[in-house]
Amino acid sequence: MSTVVTIGGPAPYDVVIGHGLAEQLPALVGSAATVVTVADAKVEGRVPALHDALRAAGHEVVGLTVGAGEAAKSLEAVAGLWDQLGALRITRSDAIVAIGGGATTDSVGFVAATWLRGIRVVHLPTTLLGMVDASIGGKTGINTAAGKNLVGAFHQPAGVLVDLDVLSTLPGPQWVEGMAEVVKAGFIADPTILDLIELDVTAAATPRGPHTRELIERSVAVKAEVVSRDPRESGPREFLNYGHTLAHAIEQVEDYRIPHGHAVSIGLVFAAALGRRSGRLDPAIADRHTEILSRLGLPVSYRPDAWPTVSDVMRIDKKTRGTVQRFVILDGLGKPAILEDPDPSLLEAAYSEVAA
Repeated sequence: MSTVVTIGGPAPYDVVIGHGLAEQLPALVGSAATVVTVADAKVEGRVPALHDALRAAGHEVVGLTVGAGEAAKSLEAVAGLWDQLGALRITRSDAIVAIGGGATTDSVGFVAATWLRGIRVVHLPTTLLGMVDASIGGKTGINTAAGKNLVGAFHQPAGVLVDLDVLSTLPGPQWVEGMAEVVKAGFIADPTILDLIELDVTAAATPRGPHTRELIERSVAVKAEVVSRDPRESGPREFLNYGHTLAHAIEQVEDYRIPHGHAVSIGLVFAAALGRRSGRLDPAIADRHTEILSRLGLPVSYRPDAWPTVSDVMRIDKKTRGTVQRFVILDGLGKPAILEDPDPSLLEAAYSEVAA
């Protein structure tokens, strides 16, 4: 049985969660004459079954590949895809399918948003990060020297297929990395997620745990509810960036050599410390961040000497308004809020709690 979570807004679509979902892909590409699949090079083994399903439904199919991870989110990689779409004479009557992790859905979604000012795209995430976060909500983007995801567009997919079968071959470290976003969803909106993890942390650290599907479904539901109310990040959608201000700065400073989920884990501990030190978050809830993340095997500290650099990078953040820095913190479990223009000494004190 598949679970369907509907994303509302001006262009509603479904996130389908289940097993063996290849046969559902043709319905999502609609009447597209040509379907271009763009797959992360690491998951090319998933592509033949999808091509077979598309061809059986009468579509012309062309397969392209992109580099794995953040390498896909460069202007050079995107320009290469634009050139290939041009050579294939792809029109607005055609469609693109993104197959891969969050970096792939981000970059391919951006290509779909900008090619002919927008053509149909379908996402098939193959990592936990992609399933619960990047593929949902229509945010697309690439990285530049100025920062992560600062260039992008809102472009809603026609649908998202979360095929749980891919988890059978997902490396353990990649699963654990994705758990950072699951934990984030628990703290900002659904504390039951945290309870399920704490019931058996060892099981939660593997895709074969008894609560795997429920953790994914609950995390998807959290994101779906927020982006349905705020499709263009003009209000509560900012709360999904809990932990991400420091995380994105760390990723940029490390030239994206640190996995996104690891950076988010550190960023969550920093955000919890910031909430506690500003007098708005109970110390026990702040400590719960560190306990859960570290028990899952995620990092909770970063280089103490990096503060001057990361603090400077954090000033170039999507939440910043003029010279006013804004951070997502918690006022309690499931109660995200914005902390505006905190004193630099408060930020440095919070960072001291993640300094290794």
